[in-house]
Amino acid sequence: MKILLIAGGWSSEREVSLSAVPGLKDALEELGHAVTVFDLLSNFNDVVKAAREHDFAFINLHGTPGEDGLVQSLLEYAGCPYLGAGPSGSFLALHKAASKQIFRDLGLPTADWEYLPQRPEEGWEPKLAYPLFVKSCMGGSSLRLGRVENRAELDSILNDIFAHGEGALLEPVLPGRDVTCAVAGNQALPPILIVPQMGTYFDFKSKYSEGGAKEICPAPISEAATKKMQEYTLRAVEALGLNGYGRADFILGDNDELHILEVNTIPGMTQASLVPKAAKAIGMTFPAFLQHLIDLGLARHGKK
Repeated sequence: MKILLIAGGWSSEREVSLSAVPGLKDALEELGHAVTVFDLLSNFNDVVKAAREHDFAFINLHGTPGEDGLVQSLLEYAGCPYLGAGPSGSFLALHKAASKQIFRDLGLPTADWEYLPQRPEEGWEPKLAYPLFVKSCMGGSSLRLGRVENRAELDSILNDIFAHGEGALLEPVLPGRDVTCAVAGNQALPPILIVPQMGTYFDFKSKYSEGGAKEICPAPISEAATKKMQEYTLRAVEALGLNGYGRADFILGDNDELHILEVNTIPGMTQASLVPKAAKAIGMTFPAFLQHLIDLGLARHGKK
């Protein structure tokens, strides 16, 4: 097939997206596909034209655009099958305050939160008690994420978030360990335990620095916690209306207590990324996993 590999874009996660392109291109070509690398930043005005010239679009974008449904909408207009979630599910999953409403309505345990779509007025105080985690409501890769103990630290991160034109999400700090669970189609993959090595939580430095974190798959947790996490992941993905693949992030506390944090519709896709590691744990090579995702995308669009 002729595959349009869409990457780059103009979000703060642009370099993260581009870093996966060489490995993706090699693996897709190993499968026998003809691959065109399409940098959204310089070629956005040609998305529809390029999509109509290809059989399938492999989306490797992070943040907006890409995970907000914009590119997916254009691909659907062009009639080009693509990888992963559709426009509506993409946006709901990317917007953390929106997805948490759905988790709560579904009965999935998620931490309390406060959403700040814009800079609060003078005299504002957070509703939640310190310490808090503060993050961009529609960001990823743990950029502009921090744990704060007081108002000065909170204001510092909020200033950074609002300077980038983003809303902020505040959550209480939950005791426990970072665990993530990927899904491909209707199959939940083995969970992964994440153990930061450069601090107390899984921030950008821990994610992308050599030796920044230990990622253990399958996670050395109880069978009951594994099954519950896989069930929650599938329920969250279904409720958001997602297709293809994704990854749900959790905090695993004492007594196997789980809290879902968010769902990623376009997780990292290098061979060392979390989702390919989970696929490897069930015996799928990187190229075979990519072909599986392509097959899921084709099936969703009624193609063979």
